[in-house]
Formats: sequence, structure tokens, C-alpha cells
Amino acid sequence: MLLEIHPLNPQQRHINTVATCLAEGGVIIYPTDTVYGFGCDIFHPKAIEKICKIKQIDPAKANLSFVCNDLSDLSQYAKSITTPTFRFLKSHIPGPFTFILAASKQVPKMLKSKKDTIGLRVPDHVITLAITKTLGHPILSSSLPGDMVEEYTDPEMIYERFGNQVDIVIDAGIGGTEYSTIVDLTTNEPVITRQGKGLLELL
Repeated sequence: MLLEIHPLNPQQRHINTVATCLAEGGVIIYPTDTVYGFGCDIFHPKAIEKICKIKQIDPAKANLSFVCNDLSDLSQYAKSITTPTFRFLKSHIPGPFTFILAASKQVPKMLKSKKDTIGLRVPDHVITLAITKTLGHPILSSSLPGDMVEEYTDPEMIYERFGNQVDIVIDAGIGGTEYSTIVDLTTNEPVITRQGKGLLELL
């Protein structure tokens, strides 16, 4: 299904449709403040495996992250957040950043890295936040396959390619071409491991 949702004032009935699909184990392609990507409920292993199959990657080696609704949601899935780290996060969300943090026990085992970490995001995108709020917990975030992100800016073209492999492709208009900036917060000082759309000054 190609589902058109207003990017600034999303229709709640459409958000409910997406949230129900996710809760039932469906896979979607959805917009963020960076690029369009795959998404599913983090508590549905088969949906996660389906995304990995589409991307032809091993779930154990996949770089998967969560899209959270807010800071309290993010804190639930990260372990031992210090006061300085909390303040740092608070000043940079919502925004185009993925933060690498120590994973809490709430994170499904198959989504933890070998280092027992998890990537967490709070995108500055109305539709994404509406979905996570309605669902009641984070959704998976995974990039579309391939190196040419420019191919995945038009929802109609995305639907032509992946429409028969996913349950819903959200059409929120033309998407971006820059990935999020990845910031590792597992050490004493924040470390940028991938420079993307998000720009921040590390003190």
C-alpha cells in the first residue's frame, strides 16, 4: 500500500493504520528528518528478519537502530546514562543524529551489537514521532539497500521497487539525501563515527 500522509499535519486515521500494521508484525518504509528507511516493531523478530532478508544482510551483523519518541523513551532502552550525557542528548534531540549507547535489558537480544550497544534516534519529523507515540514504543530504523541514496527520495519510485516486499510505503513527499550523523556516547567524550546531516560541536 502506498499511503499518502501530510508531512506537517498527519491524518491520525492514517497514523493509526500504520501503527496497527506495525503492531501486527508488518514492515513499512517511512520518512525521517534525513532519509526514507525500513521500519518495523522492535518486538517482532520475524519482521526484523524480513527487513534483513530484503537487504540481504545477516541480522547479527546488521547496523540497526531504534527511532524513539522522546528522551524518556530513549532513556528506557539505554543503560546508565550519566547527567552530562543526558544533558548532551537533551540539547540534540529531536534531530538528525543517531546516538550509540550501552543497551538496557529492554532491548531485544537480536538487536544488540556484539558490544552490547544500540543506536537510538529521535528524528525531527512529525510523522515519525506520531507513529512512535501511537504505537507506544520505538520502531526499528534501517536504511534502504544500496549506495545511491538519491534513488530513494521519491516515494512513488520507492513503492515501485519495494511495494511487493513491504506492507506500507508512506508518501510524505520527496525525502532527503543525507543520512544521520552517528555519535558514539559509550566513552568519556562523544565521538562522531559518521558525519551526516547533523552538525554538532563536540566540547
